[in-house]
Amino acid sequence: MARIGNKKKKGFVKPITAKKQSNVDHVTGEKIPKSFVFSRGKLPGPLRQLQMDLRKLMLPYTALNLKEKRRNNLKDYLNVAGPMGVTHFLILSKTESAPYLRVARTPQGPTLNFKIQEYSLAVDVAQSQLRPRCPKDLFKNPPLIVLSGFGTGDQHLKLTTIMFQNIFPAIDINTVKLSSCQRIVLLNYNKDTKLIDFRHYSIRLQPVGVTRRLRKFVQNHQVPDLRSLQDVSDFVTKAGYGSESEADDEAATVMLASDLGRVNQASTKSAVKLQEIGPRLTLQLIKVEEGLCSGGVIFSEYGGEKKQDYKSAQKKKQEDTDSDHDEDEDMGEDDSEGLEVDEKD
Repeated sequence: MARIGNKKKKGFVKPITAKKQSNVDHVTGEKIPKSFVFSRGKLPGPLRQLQMDLRKLMLPYTALNLKEKRRNNLKDYLNVAGPMGVTHFLILSKTESAPYLRVARTPQGPTLNFKIQEYSLAVDVAQSQLRPRCPKDLFKNPPLIVLSGFGTGDQHLKLTTIMFQNIFPAIDINTVKLSSCQRIVLLNYNKDTKLIDFRHYSIRLQPVGVTRRLRKFVQNHQVPDLRSLQDVSDFVTKAGYGSESEADDEAATVMLASDLGRVNQASTKSAVKLQEIGPRLTLQLIKVEEGLCSGGVIFSEYGGEKKQDYKSAQKKKQEDTDSDHDEDEDMGEDDSEGLEVDEKD
C-alpha cells in the first residue's frame, strides 16, 4: 500500500515587478525627456565605448541596454520610441574622414549634425586623474545642463540651445533637492573656432576651513590611528594635510540652504568642486536639418546646400506637401524585429 505523504501548502509569494518610470515630472508637470543612443553603420571599438559612455551620461532616462541589430532602420527605433515616451535620438556614425554625432528630436525633427573633431573616453579621463571619483549613486539622477557662448543671435545656435536645454529634465529651484544635483554637462561655444567643447563633471561640496583628515574621519566612521601622535591636536594640525578649500576664492563657495550629508551643514559655507568624469568631446555643427535626419536644410557650415531660415523651410515644406497631395506613396511593411529594450531602463 502506497504511503501518502503530507503535502505542505505553498504560501503565496507576491511577484516582483519592475517599477516603471513616470513620463511626467511630478513637480513641474512637464513631460520627462527620454533618449535612445545608438549607431548607424559599423563602429570601431573606441566609438562603441563612446556610445556606452554617452548612454551612461544620459542616465537615468535612457535605454542603457538597448540591443541593436544590423537590419534595424530608423523607422524601427521610431516605432519603439513612441510607446516608451522617447523624445530624442543620439546617433553615432563613422565615415572615412571622421566620426559624426546626430542629435534629433522625435518624431519630426529637427536634427543637429555634429562632426566629432576630438574625443576622450571616460576611462581615459579617469586614468589621467590622481583620485578618480565615481560614487555608485552618481548616475541615479539626471545631470544639470549649462550652456555658454551660444547667445550670438544666430538661428542655428538658437536651435542648438533649445535642443540641449530640452534633452534633460527641467528643474524647479524652489523644490529641487541638493542631493540630486551630482552631475553637470557643460557646453561651451567658441565663436572664433566655431567649435563646441562638451564636458561632463561630477559635483561635490566641501566645507570651507575643514582639513581633509577631519572630513575623512566624519565620512568614513572609522577611528583614526593615533599611536604615533603625542596629542590629539596633532591629528588636526599635522603638516601636509591642510584644507583643500583654503585657496578657494569667494566665487567658488556657496551658502547651503539645507544639510547635505554629515559634513556639509546648512547655513555654512561650502566650496563647490567639479571633477571631470567624461566623456569629453569637441564638436563642430555642420548641418541642421528640418526633419528627422531628413528634410530641408536650415543651416549648412560648408555651404553645399542653400542656407535658409526656419520659417522659409517650413513654407517650402508646406508647398511641397500641397503639390504632392494627390500622389500616393507605397511605404511598404515595417519590420521592427530585432530591436530590444530593457524596460527597467
